[in-house]
Amino acid sequence: MTSLLLRNVRPYGGANSDLLIRDGRIAGIGRFEADPGMPVEDGKGAIAIPGLIDAHTHLDKTTWGMPWHENNRRAVLRERIDFERDNRIAIGIDPHRQSMRHTIGLAAHGATHIRSHVDIDPVHKLALVDGIMETREKLKGIIDIEIVAFPQSGLMVMPGTLELLDEALSQGCEVLGGIDPCGIDRDPKGQLDALFALALKHQKPIDIHLHEAGDLGAFTMELMFERIRANGMQGKVAISHAFALGMNDYLRVGQLIEQIAELDVAILTTGAPSATVPSIMRLKQAGVRVGAGCDGIRDTWGPWGQPDMLDRARVVGMKNGLRSDIELAHVLHVVSQGGADVMRIEGYGLAEGCNADLTLLTGETLAHAVVDVAPRPLVIKGGRVTARDGQATVEMP
Repeated sequence: MTSLLLRNVRPYGGANSDLLIRDGRIAGIGRFEADPGMPVEDGKGAIAIPGLIDAHTHLDKTTWGMPWHENNRRAVLRERIDFERDNRIAIGIDPHRQSMRHTIGLAAHGATHIRSHVDIDPVHKLALVDGIMETREKLKGIIDIEIVAFPQSGLMVMPGTLELLDEALSQGCEVLGGIDPCGIDRDPKGQLDALFALALKHQKPIDIHLHEAGDLGAFTMELMFERIRANGMQGKVAISHAFALGMNDYLRVGQLIEQIAELDVAILTTGAPSATVPSIMRLKQAGVRVGAGCDGIRDTWGPWGQPDMLDRARVVGMKNGLRSDIELAHVLHVVSQGGADVMRIEGYGLAEGCNADLTLLTGETLAHAVVDVAPRPLVIKGGRVTARDGQATVEMP
């Protein structure tokens, strides 16, 4: 934690102000003189917002910085999962090195917090979690990483995975993950009962990948709602992707959103261009907590993606068909405050007393900042400069 005077910035695109930072927190917004010996940075009129948040990514998967990975497989979920699990060591995807590259890229582009799903299965056991935990420790003070114990290959179809998830939660994973109870495990009751029991045992929140679309995804959501009510887990469950909320049945989706809002279920979107996605504006109107993430980037699943949450904001905005300034400002909210709301980050914001985790953006307005393709002028974590003009203060391995 440190102190800093950040001059000449526009909080949320408003009036030009200074931000006074003491001991890693925002001590004041207005006009100030620097304390003796206090570092001073000139924001040059840039927009200041709280740090961007990648609330759905996979730090253990990227091939960023490695030789080009030739992808010649079908875009079938089960095939991609199995190929990655069985070939990642031969390909050379070291979880620590690659997660360092992914994480430093996010930090350079203005992120201060990450929620990462990390694969756990009987083949690799907790080796991938260990690699991400090493990255988390090395980048402490640069960016915060929350780890989801994620049974990517399935739970019921991969004996021994439940015990590994139990161990991972005991060793410091903050969230319990899951994936497609019908599509992957073909046993929604068995999977969901096991996950909710394990979450209750460790008093951890749940974040389930739900690629299941249409009525199948709606059915799975309803099974989740039943268990949230029965176990008193309101406000402790997130659904990632939630493709079923993008189906054409407006009334059916509305009924699901009503229950999502009632049970305080969070939704995490990546704006997946190849799938139906939930409407972030409809979820906003219902008062649902919504965050976003860059998902996997340049990995064995596909060549797309950047370690940059403004790039992802543009993807989400275009997929949602958003054009007005107020809509684009909401996209920025989703990749910042929205992620904080989903992850329950304490002290997040741009007000006196909040943690001094923030990023500066180019542009005249919040909407302009979303569409302006430019490096982040400055990123600050705990009052310390961690990136400048798109370059992190730590080197990429």
